[in-house]
Amino acid sequence: MQKEIHPKNYRMVVFKDISCDYAFLTRSTVETKDTIKWTDGNEYPLVKLEISHMSHPFYTGKMKLVDTAGRIDKFRNRYKK
Repeated sequence: MQKEIHPKNYRMVVFKDISCDYAFLTRSTVETKDTIKWTDGNEYPLVKLEISHMSHPFYTGKMKLVDTAGRIDKFRNRYKK
């Protein structure tokens, strides 16, 4: 393996799925300005996700429409014919 190609600034970060209110804590180097208080009482950086394994139809077996930017309505209007 090549040396000195991996980042050195790993830290604990909370990733939160905003569509189903599921959150998990893991190590990451992602930069974010948001923070959240975790169940252990400590405050961690927060990354908001639109889809995770808890809300993705492949993993849940349920078809669920997640439309955060109106993309589905734009598509339907464009191909309404």
